[in-house]
Amino acid sequence: QVQLVESGGGLVQAGDSLRLSCAASGRTFMNYAMGWFRQSPGKERDFVGGISWNNANTIYADSAKGRFTISRDNGKNMVYLQMNSLKPEDTAIYYCAADARYVGANFVSPRPDGYDYWGQGTQVTVSS
Repeated sequence: QVQLVESGGGLVQAGDSLRLSCAASGRTFMNYAMGWFRQSPGKERDFVGGISWNNANTIYADSAKGRFTISRDNGKNMVYLQMNSLKPEDTAIYYCAADARYVGANFVSPRPDGYDYWGQGTQVTVSS
């Protein structure tokens, strides 16, 4: 069992940066790929990016490429999403998620149904 808690969201202006954090409990966290998703009211939950258990593989949605960076610190059970050059369209609730199926593999799923554990989300609002 893994519990995930996101933090770091807030209200910022366009062009600003934010770093979201995801704290994980559970000794098996280090074996799981992790993903970041976001969801706006009335829309589906969209993939932002993900990282393999060993930092060897990171993938990003086109909307995040060049602006967002995912990293993890397995020693601290933490995953981060650094977001730069934020835009109003980045406004959403951001969720981190853990994939407990492909333990120890470099595979990172871009699909919400590829993840087994979810945090409660943190709100990011970008004003123009």
